[in-house]
Amino acid sequence: MGKTALITGITGQDGSYLAELLLAKGYRVAGMTRRTSTDVHERIQHIVDDIEFVSGDLLDQSSITEIISAVKPDEIYNLAAQSFVPASWTQPVLTGEFTALGVTRVLEAVRTVNPKIKFYQASSSEMFGKVQDVPQSETTPFYPRSPYGVAKVYGHWITVNYRESYDLFAVSGILFNHESSRRGKEFVTRKISDGVARIKLGLASELVLGNLDAQRDWGFAGDYVKAMWLMLQQEKPDDFVIATGRTHKVREFCRIAFESAGLGSYEKYVRTAPKFIRPAEVDLLVGDPSKAKRELGWEPEHSFEELVEMMVRADLDRLSKVVPV
Repeated sequence: MGKTALITGITGQDGSYLAELLLAKGYRVAGMTRRTSTDVHERIQHIVDDIEFVSGDLLDQSSITEIISAVKPDEIYNLAAQSFVPASWTQPVLTGEFTALGVTRVLEAVRTVNPKIKFYQASSSEMFGKVQDVPQSETTPFYPRSPYGVAKVYGHWITVNYRESYDLFAVSGILFNHESSRRGKEFVTRKISDGVARIKLGLASELVLGNLDAQRDWGFAGDYVKAMWLMLQQEKPDDFVIATGRTHKVREFCRIAFESAGLGSYEKYVRTAPKFIRPAEVDLLVGDPSKAKRELGWEPEHSFEELVEMMVRADLDRLSKVVPV
């Protein structure tokens, strides 16, 4: 009998890739979802029949405890969060409830139901914020610059605290930006790939963005979920930075995206607007993945250029099916 995994946030980008990976490895996969009147299974439609769905909420301790008791998972991947950074400015309290206290509720349920369950927490490079070192490693001090980043720091440290206090196998993956065609359209990378496809197909004439000089370490989400799984297969629990070690400006993402669609220079189409500039910007995030490479044997398999081209191609395919000829 294979292992059982419970994934919170299974309908998100990372949850969908992780579910695919675990199913391919013979896992029984259960996904916790919130009750909603709309179908949110778009990213996992192709594997929806292979997943057991359980209804729960990170705001509700009793529902989490009951789910873990019923599912009896060997591994829990806590990917659910209010994950859109700009929304954390308009909903800071809700962000704290989901992204910070939600982690505690899951850990508390693990502690009380079965302390042998292995637990993965989705930490974030946004915790580094106003970076104290370049590149950022597992020992770099945190200096979050958004309510989301602050909440993630809490989630990270409460995971460390439960590991050390209750001897749980609880780990955090400090993942740098990871993207794909399944990324939400509110995120800048998908906003660019979707915008490029719309301009190419004559559905739009311009793309409005924020800070083009913000720099990020971007990788492919499908590569990063492998690192999550590897962390829970180790003999001892530990935290790892998962990144490519390369940094790129938003304008570089734009350049490759527009050129890959045969549109020439992005400067003809892109303009900036103050409303898309964050109140406190994170200027330079670039991770040092050497510990993950050394101890997990993990390597990113897709380059930045491949990622951008893959996203533009997917949006062109998707939109060309709905555009009248």
